[in-house]
Amino acid sequence: MTDDGTTTAATGTLGYEQARDELIEVVRRLEAGGTSLEDSLALWERGEELAKVCRRWLEGARARLDAALAGPAAPEDTGDAAADAR
Repeated sequence: MTDDGTTTAATGTLGYEQARDELIEVVRRLEAGGTSLEDSLALWERGEELAKVCRRWLEGARARLDAALAGPAAPEDTGDAAADAR
């Protein structure tokens, strides 16, 4: 953890819940005020990184859900009418 209370974990290794929880803490600290301009900017930048991580996780989940809802892919045409009819 850094002096301003933020973690320095690489955002690429964070899970959704971890990124979300850290983002909530960043927002809480920014809303509370009382930090220097430099610390506030560092918090804001970390918040932006965390928001991107969350967005990537959610987009991935949406893509998986869309694929699952689309159902199995249509069977390929093998050129064998008897096999294709099965």
